[in-house]
Amino acid sequence: MTPLQGRNIVLGVTGSIAAYKAADLTSKLVQAGAVVDVILTPSAREFVTPFTFRSLTGRPVYTDMFKPATDEREEHVGLARRADAVLIAPATATTIARLAHGLADELVSLTVLATTAPVVVAPAMDAQMWEAAATQANVATLRERGVTFVGPEEGRLASGHAGLGRLAETEAILGAVKMVLGRGGDLAGRRIVVSAGGTREAIDPVRYIGNRSSGKQGFALAEAARDRGARVTLVAAPTALAAPYGVELVQVESVAAMRDAVLSACAGAGALLMAAAVSDFRPAAAGEQKIKKGEAGLLLELAQTDDILSEVPDTLVKVGFAAETEDLLANAAKKLAAKRLDLICANDVSAADAGFGADTNRVTILDRAGGRQELPLLSKYEVAQRVLDRVAALLSQRR
Repeated sequence: MTPLQGRNIVLGVTGSIAAYKAADLTSKLVQAGAVVDVILTPSAREFVTPFTFRSLTGRPVYTDMFKPATDEREEHVGLARRADAVLIAPATATTIARLAHGLADELVSLTVLATTAPVVVAPAMDAQMWEAAATQANVATLRERGVTFVGPEEGRLASGHAGLGRLAETEAILGAVKMVLGRGGDLAGRRIVVSAGGTREAIDPVRYIGNRSSGKQGFALAEAARDRGARVTLVAAPTALAAPYGVELVQVESVAAMRDAVLSACAGAGALLMAAAVSDFRPAAAGEQKIKKGEAGLLLELAQTDDILSEVPDTLVKVGFAAETEDLLANAAKKLAAKRLDLICANDVSAADAGFGADTNRVTILDRAGGRQELPLLSKYEVAQRVLDRVAALLSQRR
């Protein structure tokens, strides 16, 4: 199950050149299991056609409140009543103004006015229009009413100029929808800290000691916790991944920096999920300048790094990860006890389908009572949800 599975999403598409991107957004929503009803404003139909969205959703496309697309008795408000979320992407300055002033002169603005579901708005317009005082006042009004905005992003615009006005990327928009749908989840009101990625310990200003962690499992944990209503802080070592929408990202590099960031974030948090691959060793002394290659080999003296988990208060639910290549469960059990963890997730990183960089994982969850839960090969997001099932239960018991 995904957060969008079986959810009714009303997608309003308005008259922006970015309207063509709404087709990809619609496809992704449908692939995630959502039931998508698309509304096109008259201006949007100058850029895209109803046939495109009917083909993607297999459902009628709504274009005119006075020309029903179905036999529904109150079609013009029926969409608003059954929506789990209303998404407007792209949203023009005109549409934002309509929403702010409570107008209902076309079907998109009428639906927003009539719905009690959360509303997500993804603006797309020229930078000067976005920055205009009237637009910013309208955005502020809608935010005060609880409307969620995602974007706009900075980049090249249709005018050929660069600035703030590009439609947010599809993944960010989907993330915003998942976030608003999860506000009533079992982690609502909780603060969750997640660490991710592989730390780097400097040898000199150019070289470092690191590991192969991609950060994918940690980022999946942060995303899944957000989707269950948590406020999430993600402490991430260097990675190519983009932060999930709505997640507070703290970027670090070394173990020392991660330690400080994690301990700071844990103040007032309910749980720590330590998915980062934290370096066990660092150079005892890093070179101030690049070390030159010589005739003899380089002898590097190493020192142990800080044990972050052991410093985190036991008042938090603490979850560790054991990435092993041999004696998987024995090594994980030792780590569970030594670091006073509630749970530890053990995985064999030598497996091609569950190691570093893979999109899937095969995990065994051990708990401090001696229990063992073996998960089959799952996507890392699904693994995250299974882990969070256990975390949510532990938090509930402690409450």
